[in-house]
Amino acid sequence: MKTALITGGAQGIGRGIVTRLRQDGWRVATMDLDAEALAELRADDDGILTLQADVGQEDQVGHAFDQLQAWLDGQGLDLLVCNAGIADPVCGPIEDLSLSDWQRWQDSHVTGAFLCTRAAVLLLRKAGGSIVMMASTRALQSEPQTEAYSAAKGALTALTRALSVSLGPDIRANCILPGWIETGPWQKQADRTHPEHSQTDKAQHPVGRVGTPDDIAGLVGWLASDQAGFITGQSFVVDGELSVKMIYTE
Repeated sequence: MKTALITGGAQGIGRGIVTRLRQDGWRVATMDLDAEALAELRADDDGILTLQADVGQEDQVGHAFDQLQAWLDGQGLDLLVCNAGIADPVCGPIEDLSLSDWQRWQDSHVTGAFLCTRAAVLLLRKAGGSIVMMASTRALQSEPQTEAYSAAKGALTALTRALSVSLGPDIRANCILPGWIETGPWQKQADRTHPEHSQTDKAQHPVGRVGTPDDIAGLVGWLASDQAGFITGQSFVVDGELSVKMIYTE
């Protein structure tokens, strides 16, 4: 049975990935900061290993990986998905952005991806596994006052390319850049919403709708499969081609 670790897997896109992999027969662990969301995930599927940790904190990642290795019981890791990170892209005016707030965005996305990848390399190499980084279309285009988030997501695309060279051929690394993905129904119960998107919202996308976590999860599953064995170091935009129009209608 294939094994995967998904960071930020208790809600949103991460939960969509966890659900899809479980449906496909994977053995899945997830690392997340939100204890309440982890408990709800575990209640829905007690076969998932849930690890509470801040991916930007070295000691917490180390402790979580000790638990992961015990759970793997000598088996390697087939897939690491670095999905965790502050979801809010708006940091306010750059002239008012504190260094500590800037660092929070970088740590949650980039430092977390570094720490988890570093800890997972031996396990991934053992299984001939792969890495998927979760960036954003905001690495390619932006709105005002999103510098911290955009910089972090851009860094993940560069990190992916570097890892693909350094870790190949044993380990492949690819990156997904989601666009507008509606995650309301995939949040923990206290935060769950079911937004109705307007025709204007849908019409912005050449495919005619807003994205869902399933759209991202399907690509993750394929990138982790043998069918994608010749693909590494690549960044995949998944946004219904919204970025082609370069218009966000209010």
